[in-house]
Amino acid sequence: MEEDLFQLKQLPVVKFRRTGESARSDEDGISGEHEVQIEGVRTELEPVELGDGAAVPKEFANPTDDTFMVEDAVEAIGFGKFQWKLSVITGLAWANAMEMMILSILAPQLHCEWRLPSWQVALLTSVVFVGMMSSSTLWGNISDQYGRKTGLKISVLWTLYYGILSGFAPIYSWILVLRGLVGFGIGGVPQSVTLYAEFLPMKARAKCILLIEVFWALGTVFEVLLAVVVMPTLGWRWLLILSALPLLLFAGLCFWLPESARYDVLSGNQEKALATLKRIATENGAPMPLGKLVISRQEDRGKMRDLFTPHFRWTTLLLWFIWFSNAFSYYGLVLLTTELFQAGDVCSISSRRQEVKAKCSLTCEYLTEEDYTDLLWTTLSEFPGVLVTLWIIDRIGRKKTMALSFLVFSFCSLLLFLCVGRNVLTVLLFIARAFISGGFQAAYVYTPEVYPTATRALGLGTCSGMARVGALITPFIAQVMLESSVYLTLVVYSGCCLLAALASCFLPIETKGRGLQESSHKEWGQEMVGRGSHSPG
Repeated sequence: MEEDLFQLKQLPVVKFRRTGESARSDEDGISGEHEVQIEGVRTELEPVELGDGAAVPKEFANPTDDTFMVEDAVEAIGFGKFQWKLSVITGLAWANAMEMMILSILAPQLHCEWRLPSWQVALLTSVVFVGMMSSSTLWGNISDQYGRKTGLKISVLWTLYYGILSGFAPIYSWILVLRGLVGFGIGGVPQSVTLYAEFLPMKARAKCILLIEVFWALGTVFEVLLAVVVMPTLGWRWLLILSALPLLLFAGLCFWLPESARYDVLSGNQEKALATLKRIATENGAPMPLGKLVISRQEDRGKMRDLFTPHFRWTTLLLWFIWFSNAFSYYGLVLLTTELFQAGDVCSISSRRQEVKAKCSLTCEYLTEEDYTDLLWTTLSEFPGVLVTLWIIDRIGRKKTMALSFLVFSFCSLLLFLCVGRNVLTVLLFIARAFISGGFQAAYVYTPEVYPTATRALGLGTCSGMARVGALITPFIAQVMLESSVYLTLVVYSGCCLLAALASCFLPIETKGRGLQESSHKEWGQEMVGRGSHSPG
Protein backbone atom coordinates (compact mmCIF):
# COMPACT_ATOMS: atom_id res chain seq x y z
CA MET A 1 0.00 0.00 0.00
CA GLU A 2 2.77 2.42 0.95
CA GLU A 3 4.58 1.55 -2.31
CA ASP A 4 1.44 2.40 -4.38
CA LEU A 5 1.03 5.68 -2.53
CA PHE A 6 4.67 6.54 -3.20
CA GLN A 7 4.15 5.92 -6.96
CA LEU A 8 1.06 8.11 -7.01
CA LYS A 9 2.97 10.95 -5.40
CA GLN A 10 5.46 10.87 -8.26
CA LEU A 11 2.73 11.69 -10.81
CA PRO A 12 3.08 15.24 -12.20
CA VAL A 13 0.25 17.71 -12.48
CA VAL A 14 -0.94 17.73 -16.09
CA LYS A 15 -2.87 20.40 -17.96
CA PHE A 16 -4.88 19.53 -21.03
CA ARG A 17 -6.90 21.60 -23.46
CA ARG A 18 -9.85 20.08 -25.26
CA THR A 19 -9.88 20.56 -29.02
CA GLY A 20 -12.56 23.02 -30.06
CA GLU A 21 -12.65 24.89 -26.73
CA SER A 22 -14.45 28.15 -27.29
CA ALA A 23 -12.26 31.22 -27.62
CA ARG A 24 -14.72 33.17 -25.54
CA SER A 25 -13.58 31.30 -22.43
CA ASP A 26 -10.05 32.67 -22.83
CA GLU A 27 -11.30 36.23 -23.12
CA ASP A 28 -13.41 35.94 -20.01
CA GLY A 29 -10.53 34.81 -17.91
CA ILE A 30 -11.64 31.17 -18.05
CA SER A 31 -8.91 29.29 -19.78
CA GLY A 32 -10.73 26.06 -20.46
CA GLU A 33 -7.75 24.19 -19.00
CA HIS A 34 -8.34 21.63 -16.23
CA GLU A 35 -5.93 20.41 -13.63
CA VAL A 36 -5.65 16.92 -12.15
CA GLN A 37 -3.58 16.98 -9.01
CA ILE A 38 -2.81 14.36 -6.33
CA GLU A 39 -3.15 15.86 -2.88
CA GLY A 40 0.09 16.56 -1.16
CA VAL A 41 2.16 16.78 -4.33
CA ARG A 42 3.57 20.16 -5.41
CA THR A 43 5.14 20.30 -8.83
CA GLU A 44 5.14 22.65 -11.84
CA LEU A 45 2.48 22.27 -14.52
CA GLU A 46 3.33 20.42 -17.72
CA PRO A 47 0.99 21.60 -20.51
CA VAL A 48 -0.10 18.92 -22.96
CA GLU A 49 -1.79 20.07 -26.20
CA LEU A 50 -4.16 17.49 -27.67
CA GLY A 51 -4.31 17.25 -31.45
CA ASP A 52 -7.46 17.41 -33.56
CA GLY A 53 -9.73 14.50 -32.77
CA ALA A 54 -7.51 13.25 -29.93
CA ALA A 55 -9.42 12.14 -26.84
CA VAL A 56 -8.52 13.34 -23.38
CA PRO A 57 -6.74 10.49 -21.49
CA LYS A 58 -9.16 8.80 -19.11
CA GLU A 59 -6.85 9.19 -16.15
CA PHE A 60 -7.08 12.98 -16.51
CA ALA A 61 -10.63 13.42 -17.84
CA ASN A 62 -13.34 15.01 -15.75
CA PRO A 63 -16.75 13.40 -16.42
CA THR A 64 -18.38 16.84 -16.65
CA ASP A 65 -16.10 17.65 -19.62
CA ASP A 66 -17.69 14.95 -21.77
CA THR A 67 -20.35 17.49 -22.77
CA PHE A 68 -20.40 20.56 -25.01
CA MET A 69 -22.85 23.34 -25.79
CA VAL A 70 -23.93 24.72 -29.16
CA GLU A 71 -21.63 27.70 -28.53
CA ASP A 72 -18.63 25.32 -28.22
CA ALA A 73 -19.59 23.55 -31.45
CA VAL A 74 -20.05 26.79 -33.40
CA GLU A 75 -16.67 28.07 -32.18
CA ALA A 76 -14.92 24.74 -32.90
CA ILE A 77 -16.38 24.38 -36.40
CA GLY A 78 -15.64 28.02 -37.24
CA PHE A 79 -16.55 30.08 -40.30
CA GLY A 80 -16.61 28.32 -43.64
CA LYS A 81 -18.56 27.26 -46.70
CA PHE A 82 -21.84 26.88 -44.80
CA GLN A 83 -21.75 30.44 -43.47
CA TRP A 84 -20.94 31.83 -46.92
CA LYS A 85 -24.08 30.19 -48.34
CA LEU A 86 -26.10 31.40 -45.37
CA SER A 87 -24.80 34.95 -45.92
CA VAL A 88 -26.10 35.04 -49.49
CA ILE A 89 -29.53 33.55 -48.71
CA THR A 90 -30.25 35.71 -45.65
CA GLY A 91 -28.84 38.66 -47.59
CA LEU A 92 -31.49 38.15 -50.28
CA ALA A 93 -34.16 38.51 -47.59
CA TRP A 94 -32.38 41.61 -46.31
CA ALA A 95 -32.47 43.14 -49.79
CA ASN A 96 -36.12 43.95 -49.08
CA ALA A 97 -34.76 47.47 -48.83
CA MET A 98 -36.08 47.68 -52.39
CA GLU A 99 -39.62 47.58 -50.99
CA MET A 100 -38.73 50.56 -48.76
CA MET A 101 -36.81 52.55 -51.36
CA ILE A 102 -39.68 52.25 -53.84
CA LEU A 103 -41.78 54.52 -51.59
CA SER A 104 -39.75 57.59 -52.55
CA ILE A 105 -40.16 56.72 -56.25
CA LEU A 106 -43.78 55.55 -56.22
CA ALA A 107 -45.21 58.52 -54.28
CA PRO A 108 -44.52 61.32 -56.81
CA GLN A 109 -45.55 59.05 -59.70
CA LEU A 110 -48.98 58.24 -58.21
CA HIS A 111 -49.36 61.88 -57.14
CA CYS A 112 -49.22 62.85 -60.80
CA GLU A 113 -50.90 59.87 -62.46
CA TRP A 114 -53.87 59.54 -60.09
CA ARG A 115 -54.00 63.26 -59.15
CA LEU A 116 -53.71 62.47 -55.45
CA PRO A 117 -53.67 65.25 -52.84
CA SER A 118 -50.53 65.50 -50.68
CA TRP A 119 -52.07 63.85 -47.60
CA GLN A 120 -52.96 60.72 -49.57
CA VAL A 121 -49.42 60.52 -50.94
CA ALA A 122 -48.03 60.80 -47.38
CA LEU A 123 -50.50 58.16 -46.15
CA LEU A 124 -49.16 55.72 -48.74
CA THR A 125 -45.75 55.90 -47.04
CA SER A 126 -47.09 55.93 -43.48
CA VAL A 127 -49.25 52.82 -43.94
CA VAL A 128 -46.12 50.74 -44.68
CA PHE A 129 -44.51 51.83 -41.40
CA VAL A 130 -47.76 51.17 -39.54
CA GLY A 131 -47.73 47.62 -40.90
CA MET A 132 -44.10 47.13 -39.87
CA MET A 133 -44.67 48.60 -36.40
CA SER A 134 -47.72 46.43 -35.70
CA SER A 135 -46.08 43.18 -36.83
CA SER A 136 -42.46 43.37 -35.60
CA THR A 137 -43.22 42.05 -32.11
CA LEU A 138 -45.56 39.38 -33.50
CA TRP A 139 -42.91 38.02 -35.88
CA GLY A 140 -40.38 38.01 -33.02
CA ASN A 141 -42.78 36.01 -30.86
CA ILE A 142 -43.43 33.53 -33.69
CA SER A 143 -39.68 33.08 -34.23
CA ASP A 144 -39.07 32.38 -30.53
CA GLN A 145 -42.05 30.04 -30.22
CA TYR A 146 -41.94 28.11 -33.52
CA GLY A 147 -38.43 28.66 -34.87
CA ARG A 148 -36.39 31.29 -36.68
CA LYS A 149 -36.69 29.56 -40.06
CA THR A 150 -40.49 29.34 -39.75
CA GLY A 151 -40.94 33.02 -38.87
CA LEU A 152 -38.55 34.21 -41.58
CA LYS A 153 -40.06 32.06 -44.36
CA ILE A 154 -43.64 33.09 -43.60
CA SER A 155 -42.77 36.81 -43.42
CA VAL A 156 -40.79 36.75 -46.68
CA LEU A 157 -43.46 34.81 -48.58
CA TRP A 158 -46.11 37.18 -47.19
CA THR A 159 -44.11 40.22 -48.39
CA LEU A 160 -43.49 38.62 -51.79
CA TYR A 161 -47.17 37.79 -52.37
CA TYR A 162 -48.58 41.20 -51.46
CA GLY A 163 -45.66 43.03 -53.10
CA ILE A 164 -46.44 41.46 -56.48
CA LEU A 165 -50.18 41.91 -55.93
CA SER A 166 -49.58 45.67 -55.41
CA GLY A 167 -48.62 45.95 -59.07
CA PHE A 168 -52.19 45.04 -60.06
CA ALA A 169 -53.98 47.53 -57.76
CA PRO A 170 -56.72 49.26 -59.81
CA ILE A 171 -57.45 52.17 -57.44
CA TYR A 172 -55.87 54.09 -54.57
CA SER A 173 -57.68 52.26 -51.75
CA TRP A 174 -56.46 48.91 -53.05
CA ILE A 175 -52.81 49.93 -53.22
CA LEU A 176 -53.08 51.54 -49.77
CA VAL A 177 -54.28 48.25 -48.21
CA LEU A 178 -51.81 46.12 -50.18
CA ARG A 179 -48.79 48.29 -49.26
CA GLY A 180 -49.91 48.13 -45.62
CA LEU A 181 -49.87 44.32 -45.87
CA VAL A 182 -46.41 44.51 -47.48
CA GLY A 183 -45.27 46.52 -44.45
CA PHE A 184 -46.76 43.86 -42.17
CA GLY A 185 -44.55 41.26 -43.85
CA ILE A 186 -41.42 43.43 -43.86
CA GLY A 187 -41.72 43.63 -40.07
CA GLY A 188 -40.53 39.99 -39.86
CA VAL A 189 -37.57 40.21 -42.24
CA PRO A 190 -35.11 41.42 -39.51
CA GLN A 191 -35.43 37.90 -38.07
CA SER A 192 -32.97 36.91 -40.81
CA VAL A 193 -30.32 38.59 -38.62
CA THR A 194 -31.39 36.45 -35.63
CA LEU A 195 -31.06 33.23 -37.63
CA TYR A 196 -27.78 34.33 -39.18
CA ALA A 197 -26.16 35.46 -35.91
CA GLU A 198 -26.86 32.14 -34.21
CA PHE A 199 -24.68 30.25 -36.71
CA LEU A 200 -21.68 32.60 -36.49
CA PRO A 201 -18.55 32.11 -34.36
CA MET A 202 -17.82 34.95 -31.97
CA LYS A 203 -14.86 36.50 -33.82
CA ALA A 204 -16.73 36.65 -37.13
CA ARG A 205 -20.15 37.68 -35.80
CA ALA A 206 -19.90 41.48 -35.94
CA LYS A 207 -18.17 41.57 -39.33
CA CYS A 208 -20.59 39.11 -40.91
CA ILE A 209 -23.74 40.83 -39.65
CA LEU A 210 -22.37 44.11 -40.98
CA LEU A 211 -21.58 42.51 -44.33
CA ILE A 212 -25.15 41.26 -44.86
CA GLU A 213 -26.20 44.85 -44.15
CA VAL A 214 -24.45 45.54 -47.48
CA PHE A 215 -27.40 43.74 -49.10
CA TRP A 216 -29.65 46.50 -47.74
CA ALA A 217 -27.49 49.15 -49.43
CA LEU A 218 -27.30 47.06 -52.62
CA GLY A 219 -31.08 46.74 -52.60
CA THR A 220 -31.58 50.52 -52.41
CA VAL A 221 -29.03 51.18 -55.17
CA PHE A 222 -30.54 48.46 -57.39
CA GLU A 223 -34.01 49.94 -56.86
CA VAL A 224 -32.89 53.39 -58.09
CA LEU A 225 -31.15 51.89 -61.14
CA LEU A 226 -34.19 49.70 -61.85
CA ALA A 227 -36.46 52.76 -61.65
CA VAL A 228 -34.28 54.64 -64.15
CA VAL A 229 -34.77 51.82 -66.69
CA VAL A 230 -38.33 50.69 -65.93
CA MET A 231 -40.24 53.88 -65.08
CA PRO A 232 -39.92 55.65 -68.48
CA THR A 233 -40.83 52.49 -70.44
CA LEU A 234 -42.89 49.97 -68.46
CA GLY A 235 -44.24 52.18 -65.67
CA TRP A 236 -44.67 51.87 -61.90
CA ARG A 237 -46.66 48.62 -61.95
CA TRP A 238 -43.76 46.67 -63.45
CA LEU A 239 -41.40 48.38 -61.02
CA LEU A 240 -43.46 47.02 -58.10
CA ILE A 241 -43.43 43.51 -59.57
CA LEU A 242 -39.71 43.49 -60.43
CA SER A 243 -38.81 44.90 -56.98
CA ALA A 244 -39.89 41.56 -55.48
CA LEU A 245 -37.13 39.72 -57.39
CA PRO A 246 -34.69 39.24 -54.42
CA LEU A 247 -37.52 37.84 -52.29
CA LEU A 248 -38.49 35.52 -55.13
CA LEU A 249 -34.91 34.18 -55.22
CA PHE A 250 -35.01 33.71 -51.45
CA ALA A 251 -38.28 31.78 -51.73
CA GLY A 252 -36.62 29.43 -54.22
CA LEU A 253 -33.55 28.85 -52.01
CA CYS A 254 -35.05 28.85 -48.52
CA PHE A 255 -35.53 25.05 -48.58
CA TRP A 256 -31.75 24.84 -47.95
CA LEU A 257 -31.96 26.86 -44.72
CA PRO A 258 -31.61 24.80 -41.52
CA GLU A 259 -33.35 25.67 -38.27
CA SER A 260 -31.13 27.34 -35.68
CA ALA A 261 -29.34 24.72 -33.55
CA ARG A 262 -29.61 27.08 -30.58
CA TYR A 263 -33.38 27.18 -30.96
CA ASP A 264 -33.57 23.36 -31.31
CA VAL A 265 -31.56 22.90 -28.12
CA LEU A 266 -33.80 25.29 -26.22
CA SER A 267 -36.93 23.55 -27.50
CA GLY A 268 -35.54 20.11 -26.53
CA ASN A 269 -34.78 18.79 -30.05
CA GLN A 270 -31.31 17.44 -29.28
CA GLU A 271 -31.10 15.08 -32.27
CA LYS A 272 -32.14 17.79 -34.73
CA ALA A 273 -29.64 20.26 -33.26
CA LEU A 274 -26.86 17.67 -33.41
CA ALA A 275 -27.72 16.80 -37.02
CA THR A 276 -27.56 20.50 -37.95
CA LEU A 277 -24.16 20.92 -36.28
CA LYS A 278 -22.80 17.80 -38.01
CA ARG A 279 -24.07 19.15 -41.34
CA ILE A 280 -22.22 22.44 -40.75
CA ALA A 281 -19.05 20.60 -39.72
CA THR A 282 -19.21 18.43 -42.86
CA GLU A 283 -19.71 21.43 -45.17
CA ASN A 284 -16.90 23.37 -43.48
CA GLY A 285 -14.58 20.34 -43.36
CA ALA A 286 -14.08 20.77 -39.61
CA PRO A 287 -14.27 18.24 -36.73
CA MET A 288 -17.13 18.18 -34.23
CA PRO A 289 -16.35 18.72 -30.53
CA LEU A 290 -16.03 15.64 -28.34
CA GLY A 291 -18.73 14.54 -25.95
CA LYS A 292 -22.49 14.89 -25.69
CA LEU A 293 -24.52 17.98 -26.63
CA VAL A 294 -26.01 19.71 -23.58
CA ILE A 295 -29.76 20.41 -23.66
CA SER A 296 -31.08 23.43 -21.79
CA ARG A 297 -34.79 23.13 -22.55
CA GLN A 298 -37.01 26.16 -21.87
CA GLU A 299 -40.73 26.03 -22.59
CA ASP A 300 -41.70 29.65 -21.89
CA ARG A 301 -39.92 31.26 -24.83
CA GLY A 302 -40.72 34.59 -26.43
CA LYS A 303 -42.32 36.17 -23.34
CA MET A 304 -42.38 39.97 -22.98
CA ARG A 305 -41.79 39.72 -19.23
CA ASP A 306 -38.33 38.24 -19.89
CA LEU A 307 -37.29 41.51 -21.55
CA PHE A 308 -37.98 43.31 -18.28
CA THR A 309 -36.24 41.07 -15.76
CA PRO A 310 -33.74 42.89 -13.50
CA HIS A 311 -30.88 41.83 -15.79
CA PHE A 312 -32.44 43.21 -18.99
CA ARG A 313 -34.85 45.95 -17.93
CA TRP A 314 -32.50 48.90 -18.54
CA THR A 315 -30.99 47.29 -21.60
CA THR A 316 -34.45 46.93 -23.16
CA LEU A 317 -35.56 50.49 -22.40
CA LEU A 318 -32.29 52.04 -23.59
CA LEU A 319 -32.28 49.92 -26.76
CA TRP A 320 -35.84 50.95 -27.55
CA PHE A 321 -34.81 54.60 -27.42
CA ILE A 322 -31.65 53.92 -29.46
CA TRP A 323 -33.62 52.14 -32.19
CA PHE A 324 -36.28 54.87 -32.15
CA SER A 325 -33.58 57.55 -32.55
CA ASN A 326 -31.86 55.63 -35.33
CA ALA A 327 -34.98 55.36 -37.51
CA PHE A 328 -36.21 58.84 -36.54
CA SER A 329 -32.90 60.39 -37.65
CA TYR A 330 -32.23 58.11 -40.63
CA TYR A 331 -35.59 58.59 -42.36
CA GLY A 332 -35.68 62.23 -41.26
CA LEU A 333 -32.40 62.81 -43.08
CA VAL A 334 -33.77 61.08 -46.20
CA LEU A 335 -36.74 63.48 -46.22
CA LEU A 336 -34.58 66.52 -45.43
CA THR A 337 -32.17 65.64 -48.24
CA THR A 338 -34.88 66.12 -50.88
CA GLU A 339 -35.94 69.47 -49.38
CA LEU A 340 -32.37 70.75 -49.02
CA PHE A 341 -31.33 69.71 -52.53
CA GLN A 342 -34.35 71.35 -54.11
CA ALA A 343 -33.83 74.56 -52.10
CA GLY A 344 -30.06 74.73 -52.57
CA ASP A 345 -29.21 75.41 -48.92
CA VAL A 346 -30.82 75.82 -45.50
CA CYS A 347 -31.19 79.58 -45.87
CA SER A 348 -33.28 79.21 -49.04
CA ILE A 349 -35.77 76.71 -47.64
CA SER A 350 -38.12 79.24 -46.00
CA SER A 351 -38.68 81.21 -49.19
CA ARG A 352 -39.12 78.04 -51.22
CA ARG A 353 -41.72 76.66 -48.79
CA GLN A 354 -43.73 79.86 -49.21
CA GLU A 355 -43.67 79.40 -52.98
CA VAL A 356 -44.83 75.79 -52.66
CA LYS A 357 -47.69 76.86 -50.35
CA ALA A 358 -48.95 79.23 -53.00
CA LYS A 359 -49.26 76.38 -55.52
CA CYS A 360 -52.26 74.08 -55.83
CA SER A 361 -51.92 70.93 -53.73
CA LEU A 362 -52.56 68.85 -56.86
CA THR A 363 -49.62 70.38 -58.75
CA CYS A 364 -47.22 67.53 -59.47
CA GLU A 365 -43.66 67.11 -60.67
CA TYR A 366 -42.30 63.86 -62.06
CA LEU A 367 -38.85 62.74 -60.91
CA THR A 368 -36.15 63.98 -63.28
CA GLU A 369 -32.83 62.43 -64.21
CA GLU A 370 -31.10 64.84 -61.81
CA ASP A 371 -33.42 63.69 -58.99
CA TYR A 372 -32.49 60.07 -59.62
CA THR A 373 -28.79 61.00 -59.67
CA ASP A 374 -29.02 62.81 -56.31
CA LEU A 375 -31.00 59.89 -54.90
CA LEU A 376 -28.30 57.49 -56.05
CA TRP A 377 -25.45 59.53 -54.55
CA THR A 378 -27.05 59.82 -51.12
CA THR A 379 -27.86 56.09 -51.20
CA LEU A 380 -24.25 55.21 -52.00
CA SER A 381 -23.21 56.89 -48.73
CA GLU A 382 -24.36 53.76 -46.88
CA PHE A 383 -21.37 51.79 -48.19
CA PRO A 384 -18.77 54.00 -46.44
CA GLY A 385 -20.99 53.73 -43.35
CA VAL A 386 -20.63 49.93 -43.45
CA LEU A 387 -16.84 50.16 -43.91
CA VAL A 388 -16.34 52.62 -41.04
CA THR A 389 -18.51 50.55 -38.68
CA LEU A 390 -16.74 47.37 -39.80
CA TRP A 391 -13.36 48.89 -38.95
CA ILE A 392 -14.22 50.24 -35.49
CA ILE A 393 -16.85 47.87 -34.03
CA ASP A 394 -14.38 45.19 -32.88
CA ARG A 395 -11.81 47.78 -31.85
CA ILE A 396 -13.81 50.09 -29.59
CA GLY A 397 -16.85 47.88 -28.93
CA ARG A 398 -20.53 47.98 -29.84
CA LYS A 399 -21.62 50.64 -27.35
CA LYS A 400 -18.93 53.16 -28.32
CA THR A 401 -19.55 52.55 -32.04
CA MET A 402 -23.23 53.46 -31.65
CA ALA A 403 -22.36 56.50 -29.50
CA LEU A 404 -19.78 57.73 -32.04
CA SER A 405 -22.25 57.35 -34.92
CA PHE A 406 -24.87 59.43 -33.12
CA LEU A 407 -22.32 62.13 -32.18
CA VAL A 408 -21.05 62.54 -35.75
CA PHE A 409 -24.61 62.75 -37.09
CA SER A 410 -25.48 65.37 -34.46
CA PHE A 411 -22.39 67.41 -35.32
CA CYS A 412 -23.15 67.33 -39.07
CA SER A 413 -26.76 68.38 -38.35
CA LEU A 414 -25.54 71.45 -36.47
CA LEU A 415 -23.16 72.36 -39.32
CA LEU A 416 -26.20 72.57 -41.61
CA PHE A 417 -27.06 75.82 -39.77
CA LEU A 418 -24.41 77.45 -41.96
CA CYS A 419 -25.48 78.74 -45.36
CA VAL A 420 -23.13 76.47 -47.29
CA GLY A 421 -23.12 75.81 -51.03
CA ARG A 422 -24.54 72.72 -52.70
CA ASN A 423 -21.19 70.87 -52.79
CA VAL A 424 -20.50 71.30 -49.05
CA LEU A 425 -24.15 70.49 -48.34
CA THR A 426 -23.81 67.22 -50.28
CA VAL A 427 -20.66 66.30 -48.31
CA LEU A 428 -22.33 66.99 -44.93
CA LEU A 429 -25.42 64.99 -45.87
CA PHE A 430 -23.21 62.18 -47.18
CA ILE A 431 -21.24 61.97 -43.90
CA ALA A 432 -24.37 62.25 -41.76
CA ARG A 433 -26.14 59.43 -43.63
CA ALA A 434 -23.03 57.24 -43.59
CA PHE A 435 -22.74 57.45 -39.80
CA ILE A 436 -26.43 57.17 -38.94
CA SER A 437 -26.69 54.07 -41.16
CA GLY A 438 -23.53 52.78 -39.43
CA GLY A 439 -25.22 53.30 -36.05
CA PHE A 440 -28.23 51.34 -37.30
CA GLN A 441 -25.94 48.49 -38.36
CA ALA A 442 -24.15 48.47 -34.99
CA ALA A 443 -27.55 48.17 -33.28
CA TYR A 444 -28.32 45.15 -35.46
CA VAL A 445 -25.07 43.57 -34.24
CA TYR A 446 -25.56 44.41 -30.55
CA THR A 447 -29.24 43.49 -30.10
CA PRO A 448 -29.08 39.76 -31.07
CA GLU A 449 -25.90 39.43 -28.99
CA VAL A 450 -27.28 40.91 -25.78
CA TYR A 451 -30.51 38.87 -25.52
CA PRO A 452 -30.63 35.12 -24.73
CA THR A 453 -31.84 32.60 -27.31
CA ALA A 454 -35.21 32.30 -25.54
CA THR A 455 -36.05 35.98 -26.22
CA ARG A 456 -33.55 36.98 -28.92
CA ALA A 457 -36.08 37.15 -31.76
CA LEU A 458 -38.64 38.95 -29.57
CA GLY A 459 -36.03 41.45 -28.36
CA LEU A 460 -35.00 42.25 -31.93
CA GLY A 461 -38.66 42.41 -32.99
CA THR A 462 -39.67 44.90 -30.28
CA CYS A 463 -36.65 47.08 -31.06
CA SER A 464 -37.55 47.02 -34.75
CA GLY A 465 -41.10 48.01 -33.80
CA MET A 466 -39.82 51.03 -31.85
CA ALA A 467 -37.75 52.00 -34.90
CA ARG A 468 -40.95 52.12 -36.97
CA VAL A 469 -42.51 54.45 -34.40
CA GLY A 470 -39.60 56.81 -35.05
CA ALA A 471 -40.09 56.46 -38.81
CA LEU A 472 -43.78 57.30 -38.41
CA ILE A 473 -43.14 60.46 -36.37
CA THR A 474 -40.25 61.86 -38.39
CA PRO A 475 -42.34 63.21 -41.34
CA PHE A 476 -44.07 65.59 -38.92
CA ILE A 477 -40.65 67.01 -38.03
CA ALA A 478 -38.89 66.87 -41.39
CA GLN A 479 -41.86 68.21 -43.35
CA VAL A 480 -44.43 69.88 -41.08
CA MET A 481 -42.09 71.53 -38.57
CA LEU A 482 -39.73 72.44 -41.41
CA GLU A 483 -42.38 74.82 -42.75
CA SER A 484 -42.27 76.77 -39.46
CA SER A 485 -38.55 76.69 -38.68
CA VAL A 486 -35.71 74.83 -40.37
CA TYR A 487 -33.39 75.59 -37.44
CA LEU A 488 -35.78 74.12 -34.87
CA THR A 489 -36.04 71.01 -37.05
CA LEU A 490 -32.26 70.57 -37.10
CA VAL A 491 -32.09 71.11 -33.32
CA VAL A 492 -34.67 68.34 -32.75
CA TYR A 493 -32.66 65.81 -34.79
CA SER A 494 -29.34 66.87 -33.29
CA GLY A 495 -30.70 66.78 -29.72
CA CYS A 496 -32.31 63.37 -30.22
CA CYS A 497 -29.00 61.90 -31.42
CA LEU A 498 -27.07 63.43 -28.51
CA LEU A 499 -29.46 61.70 -26.09
CA ALA A 500 -29.11 58.45 -28.07
CA ALA A 501 -25.31 58.72 -27.77
CA LEU A 502 -25.69 58.99 -23.97
CA ALA A 503 -28.10 56.04 -23.96
CA SER A 504 -25.51 53.96 -25.86
CA CYS A 505 -22.88 54.74 -23.23
CA PHE A 506 -25.25 53.80 -20.38
CA LEU A 507 -26.07 50.34 -21.77
CA PRO A 508 -25.18 47.93 -18.92
CA ILE A 509 -23.66 45.17 -21.10
CA GLU A 510 -20.86 45.34 -23.67
CA THR A 511 -21.14 42.29 -25.94
CA LYS A 512 -17.75 42.57 -27.64
CA GLY A 513 -15.83 39.32 -27.13
CA ARG A 514 -18.80 37.51 -25.55
CA GLY A 515 -20.66 34.35 -26.48
CA LEU A 516 -24.40 34.18 -26.99
CA GLN A 517 -26.48 33.38 -23.92
CA GLU A 518 -28.87 30.45 -24.31
CA SER A 519 -31.48 30.47 -21.54
CA SER A 520 -33.16 33.52 -20.05
CA HIS A 521 -33.29 31.68 -16.73
CA LYS A 522 -29.54 32.11 -16.27
CA GLU A 523 -27.42 35.11 -15.40
CA TRP A 524 -25.83 36.87 -18.37
CA GLY A 525 -22.66 34.99 -19.26
CA GLN A 526 -23.38 32.10 -16.87
CA GLU A 527 -22.71 29.59 -19.66
CA MET A 528 -19.14 30.86 -19.91
CA VAL A 529 -18.46 30.55 -16.21
CA GLY A 530 -20.09 27.14 -16.09
CA ARG A 531 -17.79 25.72 -18.74
CA GLY A 532 -14.60 26.63 -16.96
CA SER A 533 -15.31 25.96 -13.31
CA HIS A 534 -17.03 23.05 -11.67
CA SER A 535 -18.52 23.21 -8.21
CA PRO A 536 -16.97 21.01 -5.50
CA GLY A 537 -20.28 19.15 -5.11
